[in-house]
Amino acid sequence: MMLTAPCVATILQNIRSCQVGRVPKPPPAYPVPAVRPIPPAVVAEALVTELQAKPTDVIVRRIEARGPRFGEWPEGLDPRLVAALRRRGIERPFVHQSAAISHALAGANVVVVTPTASGKTLCYNVPVLDTILRDRSARALYLFPTKALAQDQLEELHGLIGEVGEEIGTFTYDGDTPADARRAVRAAGHIVLTNPDMLHTAILPHHTKWTKLFESIEYVVIDELHTYRGVFGSHLANVIRRLRRICQFYGSDPTFILSSATIANPGELATALVGDHVELVDDNGAPAGERVVVVYNPPVVNRELGIRQSSLKAARDIGARLIRSGVQTIVFVPSRVRVELLLTYLREALRNKPGDPERVAGYRGGYLPNERRRIEQGLRDGTVRGVVATNALELGIDIGGMGASVVMGYPGSIASLWQQFGRAGRRQETSLSVLVASSNPLDQYVCANPDFVFGRPVERGLIDPDNLYVLGSHLKCAAFELPFRVGEVFGAHTDELLDILHEENVVQRAGDRYHWMSEAYPAEQVSLRTASTDNFVIIEQGPQPRVIGECDRPSAPLLIHEDAIYIHRGQQYQVEYLDWDDKKAYVTPVSVDYYTDAQLAVELKVLDGFRDEGVAGGRHEAGEVAITFLATIFKKVKLHTHENVGWGKIAIPEENLHTSAYWVSFDEAATRGLGRDDIAAGLDGVAHLLRNLAPVYCLCDARDIGAQAQVRAPHHQLPTVFLYDNIPGGVGLADRLFDIRDDLVEASLALVKACPCENGCPSCVGPQVESRSPAKRAAERMLERLRG
Repeated sequence: MMLTAPCVATILQNIRSCQVGRVPKPPPAYPVPAVRPIPPAVVAEALVTELQAKPTDVIVRRIEARGPRFGEWPEGLDPRLVAALRRRGIERPFVHQSAAISHALAGANVVVVTPTASGKTLCYNVPVLDTILRDRSARALYLFPTKALAQDQLEELHGLIGEVGEEIGTFTYDGDTPADARRAVRAAGHIVLTNPDMLHTAILPHHTKWTKLFESIEYVVIDELHTYRGVFGSHLANVIRRLRRICQFYGSDPTFILSSATIANPGELATALVGDHVELVDDNGAPAGERVVVVYNPPVVNRELGIRQSSLKAARDIGARLIRSGVQTIVFVPSRVRVELLLTYLREALRNKPGDPERVAGYRGGYLPNERRRIEQGLRDGTVRGVVATNALELGIDIGGMGASVVMGYPGSIASLWQQFGRAGRRQETSLSVLVASSNPLDQYVCANPDFVFGRPVERGLIDPDNLYVLGSHLKCAAFELPFRVGEVFGAHTDELLDILHEENVVQRAGDRYHWMSEAYPAEQVSLRTASTDNFVIIEQGPQPRVIGECDRPSAPLLIHEDAIYIHRGQQYQVEYLDWDDKKAYVTPVSVDYYTDAQLAVELKVLDGFRDEGVAGGRHEAGEVAITFLATIFKKVKLHTHENVGWGKIAIPEENLHTSAYWVSFDEAATRGLGRDDIAAGLDGVAHLLRNLAPVYCLCDARDIGAQAQVRAPHHQLPTVFLYDNIPGGVGLADRLFDIRDDLVEASLALVKACPCENGCPSCVGPQVESRSPAKRAAERMLERLRG
């Protein structure tokens, strides 16, 4: 269907009037408090003094403030854009902004790596808008990992474009975009904001509908680079290969601008993702106020059993103290249930009298998009004084400058911890970041060894675009999009893979070209992400039933089973009926003094072994496994006291993951002289070592590999450690692990020998509960004997 200019204009006007692709700013969620807040520096010092007075460990570090360092706007920048930036209070760019903009305008690929709230958005918006202002046919494509982030950046772009005063079509293109709007975006979108999944399934396979974009595309922006690690990043690298191939077909060669939070190897990751040289800009010129960082270990409340105060209650006390003092605060918690529990506790602690407005909101996956937008706006305008969030707010969604961040429990990586700390901090004011330790052994290790947080480098981002499983999938997609020429390079082994597809009648060779022959639509069969995209909707029953939220499939058995107490924005609902096939949960509002906590049983079974090798102390194998996840029972846990006040059974079908795995078994020669408890501790230590080292050899992310230790594996009755592919069907990680088995064992043994700890720590065999744990000694002995 061809769109005429008047037709396009009419549709665009309808889009603007309906606010399609752009969420209107909602009215303030709550009235702005009239109380004059206490300066954050004063509150931070008072809180630190209070915590240090408690009978427990408190580590305090201060990160000094730094002033701004400015550069200059590149010569020839459009004066309308410069004037618009000045009206928005930006007289001069910071040095990293100046360098990145200069590289981009010169046609060089560039990656900008600076902390949160340092102005990375300007690094790509300025060159894109400058180019479009000079050439109205120019186009740009923005990629964001989530729809929420794309919507947030749309607001930022609209504000700057409005200040410039020119018509520049800027639209989101995602699963929520209506069909008529999609046609208009394809025809008149100067800047298209989307996500990797839409690029993969909806744009590249239909490139003939996007000729205006691909003929004139000048820039591709990839935001939040650090999220594209492991298998997800390997998939995206191949999507970019397909994008560049299509651009070349249409005669364009876009410049790539990437931005990232701090990781150890940004230049290496960006180069692997784009497939070309990328300039690195990491000299941060943005100012920052002083940051007070506190690692707080809640006090022991039962010395006989060594039980500490609940980290949930400690986070509540600290959060309430900060919010009551007028400091806008974000509290990160590890799960959705804890978001709702802490939100309930904070609201109870901060409610002065009946009828007072709520000052605290929750933020997590499962909230409806309009609810999330309203909370984000409330945080920016200050009407929401506190927010309890999962890592959904860890990414760069604009929530203004919070005064304090509280992190409940170590989030699993140094990069995530500092990203969460960085969500607080205005450029000129003191900010406070508090890590509240849980009783988890890893958290306790962090408290005992604070240099783990303050001195350890952030993690690397690793990808493997030439993984044969991933590459082969995208080679099919690329052949569907455009025929391949003989000798054309698309990753490693292109001709060999095309010959295999030819033998399987997927492609047909005619002369020097390979043409797609299958009736299948390959992009739909390739998921970029490991998680299921199926969502359950949660429906409140009543005279007018309404959807109140959603839940992803993996979480559904634990959160919305029948008789579960589902908490949404602090309101309790009981699940009356779960329609598993239609993916609907029907709930009714209740008010009870307990919540529910479901138990998940995980079982791994070997289906078949296809590779094996016997060694001195055991056996290396690789094969197919089935992992079963079954929600069995739920407990009713009383609010505040967390007592168990009842239980019930869960009747939901089990979920199965068929995948590939590598496993190593230890025979009697390897375990001689070790007791059963020693073997169990040693196996856990070996599993920790192998799982943490495997990504380095497989060029994947730690989340792509699962590990399980079995003291007596059912298929051969031997102590065994399994490393399995977390992706359904597997993507070849098990084969790779079997190939490098000797190197992996050697590296694990060298690491455990070199670690200076006595009985085990997170850097070797994992954190230990017991002070004299046998884990390190047993793991070292088992690995030595396995090596022979």
